[in-house]
Amino acid sequence: MDDIRTLEARARREGTPLIDGDTATFVWRGPRQVFLQGDFQDWRGTPLPLERVGKGLWARSLALPEDAYVEYALQDAKGRRVRDVLNPRRSDNGFGDFNHCFWMPKGEATPLGRRIRNVPKGRVTRHQLETHEWAVGKKRAVALYAPPVKGPVPLLVVLDGDDYLKRVQLPTLVENLVAAGRMRPVAMAFVANGGSARTTEYACSEATVAFLEQRVLPLAREHLSLVDEQRTPGAHAVLGSSLGGLMALYAAQRLPRVFGRVLSQSGAFSIEGTDMVVFDLARRANQPPLHVWMDCGRFEGLQDGNQRLLPILDAAGHRATYRPYSGGHNYPAWQTSLPAGLEEIFSPVE
Repeated sequence: MDDIRTLEARARREGTPLIDGDTATFVWRGPRQVFLQGDFQDWRGTPLPLERVGKGLWARSLALPEDAYVEYALQDAKGRRVRDVLNPRRSDNGFGDFNHCFWMPKGEATPLGRRIRNVPKGRVTRHQLETHEWAVGKKRAVALYAPPVKGPVPLLVVLDGDDYLKRVQLPTLVENLVAAGRMRPVAMAFVANGGSARTTEYACSEATVAFLEQRVLPLAREHLSLVDEQRTPGAHAVLGSSLGGLMALYAAQRLPRVFGRVLSQSGAFSIEGTDMVVFDLARRANQPPLHVWMDCGRFEGLQDGNQRLLPILDAAGHRATYRPYSGGHNYPAWQTSLPAGLEEIFSPVE
């Protein structure tokens, strides 16, 4: 009973889960059993039941990487979410709800997403582009970022642009890296996704490639001082996550003399056992070489596709890097992983 009282006292004092080395112990006080689901299962399969350890007290321990970032949810027996009152830390899950979250002892969020005093700040302007039927709807929101330097600079096109603006705080992250001498200045075009049409637009869509080439790039050239890709082929880059990461690579494969650089986060290169066409395009001979940076969480089923694509890109003469991280499929993990990719793709010394 003393151990049980100690367990609950620690949970109330420290918050849940309780962290001891590589072990996270989830604690719940209530009359009925609850169930645990999260990144550590890739949000798949049967939720894990917490076990009764005392009257009205439930717990479950998991072994996790000591540098992991983890999101999770508690559910009742009917699959309805219940709030973990002992963990106030929450993260928007992108589906109109929140996940609880925590870092293991050797992991931490990047400080680069927070503004650092005296770091020069760029300017974000917002635009509405006519789609000309290349994208769903008559208009699409695009935000342009001009760095606080004189151009010309490379352009980074960002898919799922609203999320990278708001959740990743990408302009701030880039400005902090540039000020620290860890990457070159870049301009950015944050392209909103198609909402319910996102899968259609990002699943290797020729229409999306055309929209980027014929609508987004001209807008960026009009308002930003950019490196001329005719004189410097492949100077620009494209970034995305999940299906956006797939689309980022596909856009570069289709327009390699424009987008010679790719940042793909948890790229959905193989979906439910089906390899996407990027595998076939990667095997083509005599392609202009791309510089591809990929990351993926160790908890993700998408890791297999990333790992299998890497040697194919290498064999075709592309410069490819794969960086796994201890986490799942979410923006806080991507924000923390992304600086390494930006430093490589836009190295201040080439």
